[in-house]
Amino acid sequence: MASYVLLLKEYENHTTVIYRFGPNENSMGKIELNKLTKKVSEIEAIPDENIPSKFYFDRAAQRLAVCLIREGGVFPERTAFES
Repeated sequence: MASYVLLLKEYENHTTVIYRFGPNENSMGKIELNKLTKKVSEIEAIPDENIPSKFYFDRAAQRLAVCLIREGGVFPERTAFES
């Protein structure tokens, strides 16, 4: 089964980055990464109860980890998790 999670950057400073995440631009929650502690938090769940927010959150968190570690802390305006 293929999965796709869209991430749109909403805010970034030297310690924090916040993205909206979800299956598309119409159904999105918010995720925050603390760059110093490397802790990822869900700020807002996806508002549609038919969409499993945890499924999308887990994959969005994986994508942010790749940005932080493998891509040297570069967080693009728009990115995605695809598998």
